[in-house]
Amino acid sequence: MQKKLEKIRTLFESLPYIRKFYNKTIVIKYGGHAMVDDELKKSFARDMVLMKYVGINPVIVHGGGPQIGGLLKRLGKESRFVKGIRVTDNETMDVVEMVLVGKVNKEIVGLINHFGGRAVGLGGKDGGLITAKRLKIKGEEMGFAGDVESIDPGVIRTLEENNFIPVIAPVGGGDEGLSYNINADTVAGKIAAALKAEKLILLTDVQGVLDKNKKLISSLSLSEARSLITKKVAVGGMIPKLQCCMEAVAGGVSTAHIIDGRIEHAVMLEVFTDEGVGTAIGLKK
Repeated sequence: MQKKLEKIRTLFESLPYIRKFYNKTIVIKYGGHAMVDDELKKSFARDMVLMKYVGINPVIVHGGGPQIGGLLKRLGKESRFVKGIRVTDNETMDVVEMVLVGKVNKEIVGLINHFGGRAVGLGGKDGGLITAKRLKIKGEEMGFAGDVESIDPGVIRTLEENNFIPVIAPVGGGDEGLSYNINADTVAGKIAAALKAEKLILLTDVQGVLDKNKKLISSLSLSEARSLITKKVAVGGMIPKLQCCMEAVAGGVSTAHIIDGRIEHAVMLEVFTDEGVGTAIGLKK
């Protein structure tokens, strides 16, 4: 009986958050360990189904770097990166599109649907969702590595209104129907801003943003986030993630979150508890 009562209490504790986020959109960048560990994949899929059933609209943007790298290696093609961005020639772009749109995307959709959801997979070309341009890095030829030129969220809105969960591969369409490989964090941030989402959540393989003593920072204002970069407290891969979050908040997203995707039910813990499991970035502290 005690265990049953604890379950009921937990349900009621989540009620204020369900009420607060009812009918709101939350954009989730799905990647890292959460995408390769079988139990975490199942946990994530169930969480997305539950969120939809309680009236929250999850929009998923996924990566797939390890899967792309694995296939390229099997094909005998070496991967090359500049500032963390994959140099994408014609042959690599074919592999990127095949892996992201044709394989990884459909696996995520299938798992969500298996647990009772109604997910629909999209590439950036679908419905003119992502218009892309060639990414320029001074002194480097990046091929078909791309950046977001514009977002048309109409297809996402249509899916949300009909109770579907959009699952988006970060491949955009450019001039003459060309495809571009875009960083998934960037795509998630731009989509969140275009939708004026309640939250942007980036799943990572770290705790969140750490201070100079390597302690987790639970919340940051935009100015504090900028200061961490300026003072070189935030370094390496954390810098583009913070920049992505700051741009999303400046673009109209209520709060952005960098959380530890290695924790089971990480998204639910961040959304439905006061403490959360990562770092929240917002206009005010």
